[in-house]
Amino acid sequence: MLDQKAADLLQQTAQNKVYLRFFDVVWNEEKNEVIPNAQVDIRQDAGRLNITPVVYITNKTFQHINVAGIDSLTKNVNQLINRIAAKNNIRYTQVQIDCDWSVTTRDKYFSFLKSFKSLNKRQLEATIRLHQVKYPERTGVPPVDKGLLMFYNMGKISANSKQPNSIYNFADAEKYISSLPYYKLPLDVALPFFSWAIHIRNGKILRVNNSIGKVQLLNKNYFVNTSEEVYRAVKSFYLSGVYVKENDVFKLEEITTDNLNEAAAQVSKHLAKLKTRNIIYYELSSISASAIEAKDIREVSAHF
Repeated sequence: MLDQKAADLLQQTAQNKVYLRFFDVVWNEEKNEVIPNAQVDIRQDAGRLNITPVVYITNKTFQHINVAGIDSLTKNVNQLINRIAAKNNIRYTQVQIDCDWSVTTRDKYFSFLKSFKSLNKRQLEATIRLHQVKYPERTGVPPVDKGLLMFYNMGKISANSKQPNSIYNFADAEKYISSLPYYKLPLDVALPFFSWAIHIRNGKILRVNNSIGKVQLLNKNYFVNTSEEVYRAVKSFYLSGVYVKENDVFKLEEITTDNLNEAAAQVSKHLAKLKTRNIIYYELSSISASAIEAKDIREVSAHF
């Protein structure tokens, strides 16, 4: 549920257009079958929003299903999208499928996209990772109307405090973007609008937590700032449902408005020209909305 700040930001910068993850599709090891997971629970009036349903499908799903299972997967995904949309008075004109496919799953995934497009009959968009842009001859180009370039999560998540921000950093991005002008799909762009804290114990990463941010880490009752964006726990306690042991370390990786402007300027120079292009900020939450103003979003989007 969006608070007022997030709702205002959405209205002021996107005219209430939102990409909303409806559900995930995962492979269940116990049942040995494909199942839906993490279905959205909408508790606000969605009818006033311009919503594009998003479905995330794990690569493991396509590793396990056979070719004969593509048709039933297509029907089930389409039915669940329409059921959620009807229940919440959502009229949609496009669908986005998110899957980090591999060389071995490419044919089955692309077959699913073709089948889904034929059944659903709306505009279809697929997410595109940077490595898929750089190596299209190996990964293939999905058979969809357009792609969404995910311009984030481009570096290695590391316990080393000297390693650059893994969400976005200029140097890692630069390794991929020279291929962008030649990609055979029109591309929208998704920019990072989130932060996370890498939880480290005895030099090893325990988890990446996107519900822990600077506000919690600056609490001197629990943490001491040991270096830039690195915080050490001064005692053992629970934080956002996570057990923190004394001397655990949290490495904070944030995206600032300066980072957003740098990323937008960097990628926009390499994109093929489009009459209209959607710029998506992933993701809108009460935490992210509190750190940015509408004018900042408009400034970043102006690069395109």
